[in-house]
Amino acid sequence: MTFKLSSSPHQHAQRSTSDLMRLVIFCTLPGLLVQTWLFGWGTLIHLVLAIVVAVVTEAAILELRKRNFEVAIKDSSAILTAVLLALSIPPLAPWWISVIGAFFAIAIVKQLYGGLGFNLFNPAMAAYVVLLISFPVQMTSWLPPESLTQYQANFADALSVIFTGFSNDGYSLQQLQLGIDGHTMATPLDQVKTNLTLGLTYNETLESPVFAGGLGVGWLWVNLAFLAGGIILLLQKAISWHIPVGMLGAIAIMALVFNGIDGDQYASPLFHLFSGGIMLGAFFIATDPVSAATTNQGRIVFGACVGFWIFIIRVFGGYPDAIAFAVIIMNMAVPLIDYYCRPRTYGHARSGK
Repeated sequence: MTFKLSSSPHQHAQRSTSDLMRLVIFCTLPGLLVQTWLFGWGTLIHLVLAIVVAVVTEAAILELRKRNFEVAIKDSSAILTAVLLALSIPPLAPWWISVIGAFFAIAIVKQLYGGLGFNLFNPAMAAYVVLLISFPVQMTSWLPPESLTQYQANFADALSVIFTGFSNDGYSLQQLQLGIDGHTMATPLDQVKTNLTLGLTYNETLESPVFAGGLGVGWLWVNLAFLAGGIILLLQKAISWHIPVGMLGAIAIMALVFNGIDGDQYASPLFHLFSGGIMLGAFFIATDPVSAATTNQGRIVFGACVGFWIFIIRVFGGYPDAIAFAVIIMNMAVPLIDYYCRPRTYGHARSGK
């Protein structure tokens, strides 16, 4: 009997890498459509920019390396990276945010380490972290849902703001961020973190128009859409349940404990689970088969640790949504997790560590 060894990603389902990547891209569509419906056309514009830059960058680097770039591009991994990055970028961020992010994700994080299967970090999240640290203003300028905005931007306005900084009617991004009450509106996570530092309680913060029933307006539906896409991935056996359950379970448990200790200072588990990009992170980002743990036990540990860091950074750190940082931290710990979570060889006792 002969065995064939290959590099990651390791998938036991009878799918090619290109089929798997395309399935994941397809399953992001519910979240993409809901996010576009609620926050405007900017997400689609950044999606096109990121895809073009990612594919061109990958083709150019593979050509320089004397590799068959047509085969590599057809696996759709560069497109998936661009999709995940575009979904994480504020809809009306400047055009160069997507260009820099997509180039960094493909050229530095992916190809510098040898291409698909050899990257240590999730390319989209590594690029997001670089963008967030380097351009914090542009990367945190999210619009409120269109139902709460004072000025609504159509497709032409979104295109104009992204490339010129102003809408067709002359409104700046800061003006477009105004809510119906005339005040600049932040995301639910930003609102909670800011108000707590100002001495307000969590329950007092929920009186802001950006909240409805204790959850952020719009963000609940975005997360439900990504949850639906994630369930499709689970049913298709494209991903296993271990990482999402470990991540979401850790966040829920920690939020429940802290909220039980002091409900005035710590948000509820439902708020943490359906705010920001939690469902996108749980089903589409943390489950990256290349940079995540490889055993089932290791995946549970990996997912739980990602959830732990998300909660810690959200509550005690300086960034309201911490998915990218948590994933990058745990990407560095994957070799250690895989070492201690190795399955016992059949017929042999488990050796001591």
